Amino acid sequence: MKVLLAGASGVLGRKTARELVAAGHEVSGLGRGAENAVRADLLDAEAVLRAVDGLAFDVVVHVATALQGRSMMRHRDMSATNVLRTEGTANLLAATRLTGARRLVVESMMFGYGYGDHGDEKLAEDRTFGPRGANPWLERHVGAMRAKEELAFTADGIEGVSLRFGMFYGAGVTGTTVLPMLRRRALPVVPDHGRALSWVDADDAARAVTLAVTSEQAAGRAYNIVDDTPVGFGSHVRSVAAAFGAPAPLTVPLWLLRPAPLAHTIMATNLRLANDRARRELNWAPTHADCADGLRELARESAHV
Repeated sequence: MKVLLAGASGVLGRKTARELVAAGHEVSGLGRGAENAVRADLLDAEAVLRAVDGLAFDVVVHVATALQGRSMMRHRDMSATNVLRTEGTANLLAATRLTGARRLVVESMMFGYGYGDHGDEKLAEDRTFGPRGANPWLERHVGAMRAKEELAFTADGIEGVSLRFGMFYGAGVTGTTVLPMLRRRALPVVPDHGRALSWVDADDAARAVTLAVTSEQAAGRAYNIVDDTPVGFGSHVRSVAAAFGAPAPLTVPLWLLRPAPLAHTIMATNLRLANDRARRELNWAPTHADCADGLRELARESAHV
């Protein structure tokens, strides 16, 4: 298939492009950078339409975000990604129609189910997605994820598919974010106290995108793309330290993170997702049952590079 990939220069985008090409698809990146075959700012509606005018695609994929490094510390750090999920999706949907593509695959994430304590049950895709945020900032974040899915699923004549990813780790992620901060002793964690989040290796996430491009069952469906074992944020960071021989993180009380309100909110969240639908309908499964196994393998591979 001919695939237009928005966000091709990001970590997930690069991995997705590699997986799509390996599966025999023809991929054209959409973005502002010179490495993109289709050059346009996703937030410039007219520029996007000019860039795709005369081109034809079978599927459009939207994995563009503005998340980089430590950009999940403050609420305002999510603002650019929120706009990409709303205005950017609307612009890309117009490009989907203009190019004759029949399917739009969009990136979403676990926090679209809402921040806070969801208990110990693993949530399936039939749980309400995009509930009203508990405060204006959280409504901006959750509302953007809700709007992105609504745009994809309500577009006439377009097959919308949404992938709700867990927290990313793995090659190209752990070594550029968590690990450097650990080595600088700049990443404190809070006690998990029974809280856990769902995680996914970024390479596994890219495989899921590729499967969603072609799966007939995927039309109009949302999928949780997570590994099998939810793990607390603190436990995940300690697993990174153990796997790579980095200093263990300092443990601090949750209230101490209030100056970083988004990080405070994430670390106070208990949110576990089930991946049964992705296994059943996409024939997708995580490479590792839990992030600790994945991190140990990543460390072994890194040691031989």
